[in-house]
Amino acid sequence: MIREGKAPADNRVALTPAQCKWLHMNFDDVKVIAQHSDKRCYSDKEYLQAGIEVKEDISECNVLLGIKEVPVDMLLAGKTYVFFSHTKKLQPHNRQLFKTILDKNITLIDYECLEHDDGTRIIGFGFFAGVVGAHNGIMAYGNRTNAFHLQRVGSVNSFQKLIHTYFGLKLPNIKIAVTGSGRVAHGVLEIMNLLGIHEVEPDEFLAKEFSYPAYVHLKGADLYLNKHSGRYNREDFHAHPENYACTFGDFLSQTDILMNGVYWEKNIPRLFEMEDLKKENFRIKTIADITDDRNGSVPCNHGDSSIDDPIYGIDKTNFEKTAPYLPNSVDIMAVGNLPNELPRDASRYFGEQLIKFVLDDIRLGGSDTIYKATMVKDGVLNNPFLYMKQYAGLG
Repeated sequence: MIREGKAPADNRVALTPAQCKWLHMNFDDVKVIAQHSDKRCYSDKEYLQAGIEVKEDISECNVLLGIKEVPVDMLLAGKTYVFFSHTKKLQPHNRQLFKTILDKNITLIDYECLEHDDGTRIIGFGFFAGVVGAHNGIMAYGNRTNAFHLQRVGSVNSFQKLIHTYFGLKLPNIKIAVTGSGRVAHGVLEIMNLLGIHEVEPDEFLAKEFSYPAYVHLKGADLYLNKHSGRYNREDFHAHPENYACTFGDFLSQTDILMNGVYWEKNIPRLFEMEDLKKENFRIKTIADITDDRNGSVPCNHGDSSIDDPIYGIDKTNFEKTAPYLPNSVDIMAVGNLPNELPRDASRYFGEQLIKFVLDDIRLGGSDTIYKATMVKDGVLNNPFLYMKQYAGLG
């Protein structure tokens, strides 16, 4: 397990000390080494106590597990790396990283590309991103309205303790829209249920006010319709998103808080457009953009905020970034590393999926799942990713 080198430092781990110990006990051909780090949510001492060797030089290791992008000067030639490279969408800021991986004859397996047969992501931190993002969204609304007060997630060190902070909290009769159907949305729904917020159907949400806090869960079929057939087909939508229109505009006048968990890429319609902010019926006061695509499905996402300072405002007239909670603004929560607020819970969950579905395939020499997630093999662009040729500087 490599030390995280990206700034700001990520404190999550791919495997907890207990999970490393389990691997040692169950596989004679596996040895886990932890590179020294003083930034992890689990200390070097905890790994040592679990019987895991901790040292600086990891050149003897075949497979190097990380979390975030590895700085180019830390990449070791000829190794197999597994981490979130954030290059699949041809992200410009990581192009040099990708080119260096090719130049150094590295094999890159990207967590984001590991999928079950039906296309569902195998592994990720989305659930805890949803948990923390939903908490922050509710917290921000309370701060804006002074209707209630929630403490920061970081004031506790576990999900169980976070749940205790909700005891006795009475929310006003707010209406919340939750978008998406993946792990992020499941994390958001966990917080909705813990806070006692009632789920209602989309038609009810649009037609009435409630005498209790309520949320609507909007999945693909609730958000997108084919421009020609007026219907939604998941496979067709992902293949041809440009043929679809977004129906979320109907909800802008009925929503106080938007919890956004939809997957987005450039051809997918946005939930709304910037000009919508100027409309008198734009009711939304707080947006927790948990999937966090700058200028993406939420066009007023003007870039990442930080864990220390998670909320900023967007002026509804001139669209400029402001301090949060100002009149004539909408508050945005757009933190790119939300699970870092509950790093031990998030790491434990992540490591469980890694052991169940991924590591054995790597240990035994590969599988179709691993092949499809291998972006680069020994410095050569893998077939499923040939669309990245120009991005990789290969013509």
